[in-house]
Amino acid sequence: MGALDTLLQVQERDIALDRLQHRRQALPERQELARLDAALEALGRRRAEVGAVRQELSTRQEGLEAEVEAMVRRVGEIEGRLYGGQVSASRELSAMAGEVEHLQSLRSDREDQVLALMEEIEPLDADLASLDRERGRLEAERAEVLEAIRRAEEAIGAEEAEERRARRALAASIPADLMGQYERLRAKLGGVGAARLVNGSCTGCHLSLPASERERIRHLPPEEVVTCEQCGRILVR
Repeated sequence: MGALDTLLQVQERDIALDRLQHRRQALPERQELARLDAALEALGRRRAEVGAVRQELSTRQEGLEAEVEAMVRRVGEIEGRLYGGQVSASRELSAMAGEVEHLQSLRSDREDQVLALMEEIEPLDADLASLDRERGRLEAERAEVLEAIRRAEEAIGAEEAEERRARRALAASIPADLMGQYERLRAKLGGVGAARLVNGSCTGCHLSLPASERERIRHLPPEEVVTCEQCGRILVR
């Protein structure tokens, strides 16, 4: 087998490697992974929104509960003085009793507000729990898809390794200058640096060579390197 025929076999291996690379990039699982990533991103935004509302309500609840605790302490202090015999003046006793009554009223109002906030927080907690469950489901599904991608890439990698071994064996018998010319053309011409000449047409660009060029090539030695006038690819005849 001549160097040009061997070169065409190298080209076939390179096309096979390109197809494998395309398969790797176009795995259907990658689309599913993108869908899951988008769903997780949207879920994360939704959880952040709900969490922010919940945090705001929780902060307000904590503030009100702190007010209630302060009122309870103040009432305890006043009642300690009222019933401890430390104050005897009726006007002062009356003022202290009025303050206790006012604080108790405020405390009741604040406790009602706390209960209202707790009622608002309850469905938010349910939403957050539901979102966390959904996130767990999506993450588990994503892990399965990643494993499927890993297995597919492993299989493709094994095919690529076999193609590269075959290519190296073929390329080893081709003159270095011819391989260099092929590699340059392949890089410039969409991965195809050599093509078969069939019935006067280049199978690389699918254009017919002029009759004069076909006649010229017909009289050349079989292993003389010629290129297509149209696309520049090495022609194997």
